[in-house]
Amino acid sequence: MNTKHSLVMGAVAYAPKVVTIWEGFKAFFHERGLDFDFVLFSNYERQVEAQFEGQIQVAWNSPLAWERARRMARARGQSVQAVAMRDTDCDLHSLVVVRADSPLHNLADLRGKTLGVGAIDSPQATLIPLDHLRQCGLVGGRDFRVRRFDVLGGKHGDHIGGEREAAQALLAGEVDACCMIDGNHLAFGLDGTLPAGSTRILATTGAYDHCNFTTSPNAPTEAIALFTELLFSMRWDDPMVRPLLELEGLREWRPGRISGYDMLSRAVDDEEFYSQDGHILPADYRY
Repeated sequence: MNTKHSLVMGAVAYAPKVVTIWEGFKAFFHERGLDFDFVLFSNYERQVEAQFEGQIQVAWNSPLAWERARRMARARGQSVQAVAMRDTDCDLHSLVVVRADSPLHNLADLRGKTLGVGAIDSPQATLIPLDHLRQCGLVGGRDFRVRRFDVLGGKHGDHIGGEREAAQALLAGEVDACCMIDGNHLAFGLDGTLPAGSTRILATTGAYDHCNFTTSPNAPTEAIALFTELLFSMRWDDPMVRPLLELEGLREWRPGRISGYDMLSRAVDDEEFYSQDGHILPADYRY
């Protein structure tokens, strides 16, 4: 084994397709000289901790996992890097959605109402939307009630069950508004969860970024360089590669950037999710 070109990656098993995806990537990397393997975790919290325990050299991290890794590294005098992300990870938005016939027409109308959110650890359906409302002067638990649809904690919202349940509760009249990422608003319209014309958008957050490949402290430089080089070489028009890209939801890999995480970092502080050194704060968080 050439340790300079050996790499073990961590990924979270949020759906059965995850095995198919990374087995395909493993074959792709092996054919091109990278001795690659992967370890699956049931949740992102364990995965990030494994990065600092030396079990994995790189992780396919959610934005919230990136934020925890960044905080842990800074507190320990170490560093982690976001080396690659999907084209579909860039410049996303979350929405506050109401029923089409709702009497709510602006955010001020949410006062005294009930807002449905996703899982406790969902950046897109909980943390970022609540931060957006806070910046607009509305604080959950003070100005409006928050009803959390806490599906599969530890998956950081990758399992969209919480968003779907919140959307269903909206249509059933159980909540006055709900939060979701813009892509799921579209998807729920296509799959019938939210029939055409049944909802309208009350508010849209600023743009933010989603997942990235996060290096672990002291990750092997040459192996990471080859890993990213091979990622960037993947082409949508390659019939052997395209199925893998489709499964992972992208058309091309892009260099990692961290400018799109500022909003989430602020939300993590305001909602008291992680401490500055990456400790988990909510007592009712189960993962």
